[in-house]
Amino acid sequence: MWFKDVELESENITLTPLTMAHADALVNAATDGELWKLWFTSVPSAEIIDDYITSALEQKAKGLSLPFVVIDKASGEVIGSTRFCNADLLNQRVEIGYTWYSKSYQKTSCNTECKLLLLTHAFETLNAIAVEFRTSWHNQASRAAIARLGAKQDGVLRNHQRLPNGGYRDTVVFSIINTEWPSVKENLKFKLSVRC
Repeated sequence: MWFKDVELESENITLTPLTMAHADALVNAATDGELWKLWFTSVPSAEIIDDYITSALEQKAKGLSLPFVVIDKASGEVIGSTRFCNADLLNQRVEIGYTWYSKSYQKTSCNTECKLLLLTHAFETLNAIAVEFRTSWHNQASRAAIARLGAKQDGVLRNHQRLPNGGYRDTVVFSIINTEWPSVKENLKFKLSVRC
């Protein structure tokens, strides 16, 4: 198993392993902005939260995923979720995905802090050689946020996934590789220093 439960902490954010006990808190977090209404994301509503967590924990049990809840340290409240996923231990590659935050925490330092924590763990503890990010072609905000991290776009997987409405999702793939990590890390730390 590549992943072990770990709690990651920055100045304002704590990433704590996801459990079923977080169901109500996650629904409350998603209610800020009614995030489940965004058709190109996979943010859980009250109706699907149990399935959402069960699926994440099943992937974790297989060693493919390590899901977290995002906690605002000042309030102690759950404000979103993120995870390592699609782990490929043989090739030392992992994806950071399923990331979402309450509307009031979007466009704050929250995403930068979370990604710095996750990327540091991936490259410096897990010794990953590459970290991927994937998002819908239509999720312009997510694409811009990933690019701001310093990830480079690898390409677009056309008709990558079937959607509930019968259509298909085009998936944009980005990555950061281990040789880029030192400069990406420095840039993320700089971004956080100028926001304070």
